[in-house]
Amino acid sequence: MFGTGINERLEENPLRKELIHHPFFKEVRSSDLDRETVGVFLGQWWHPLHYFPHFLSRTIDVVPMLEMKTAISKILYQELGEGTPARAHERIYVSTMTGAGFDAATVSEAAPFAETRRLVQRYQEASADRLSALGFVYGTEVADLAMVGGIGNAVRRATGVQDLPWVDVHVLQEPDHVEQVNEAIEPDFTPGEIDQIVASAEEMWSLWIAFFDRLRQVMFGAKEPAAEPVAATA
Repeated sequence: MFGTGINERLEENPLRKELIHHPFFKEVRSSDLDRETVGVFLGQWWHPLHYFPHFLSRTIDVVPMLEMKTAISKILYQELGEGTPARAHERIYVSTMTGAGFDAATVSEAAPFAETRRLVQRYQEASADRLSALGFVYGTEVADLAMVGGIGNAVRRATGVQDLPWVDVHVLQEPDHVEQVNEAIEPDFTPGEIDQIVASAEEMWSLWIAFFDRLRQVMFGAKEPAAEPVAATA
């Protein structure tokens, strides 16, 4: 479990609250949405979704304790389909969205915006160090369900499709992911190490906030012209 005080610092962090209550999620519940608009969201989300298993595998390599490796391995196992590739999250994502009427190119071949590219880049860089990796894992998992819920709201409102297996699998698995992150945190971190984990989680939340800021501009009316997407990530 989390060491003394770290859980509270992370749970009550203002940046975490800013992310999970981002105005973007209100917009997708109340604004007029069409398939083209929602397709922008889906295409950008693909990039961190696709990279996340790579991030987890790199994190398993850098965390020192077997207990940490085991906990994060369980998240990776679920992300990759629990032994069945067709059930891997990225494949369920594509099949869910194509089943809702979006074409595969919109869902998985869109060029990333600069904010999206930076988000994925920092996942990769953070996985080189155990403390930043743990902060990024935690920062993702405690906000993931709120973000996935936003996708579900947008797709349902734009298409009328109610059955979204990719959303359902997150509702089922996400509480377990958060528990596994808790198990991955050493109980005896020094104060300085705790500060580093918290700072990394804060960076993770800030990157996601920038991601949704950009989507909100593009999808619901930017005050300034949006820059062109950069070249696709590898």
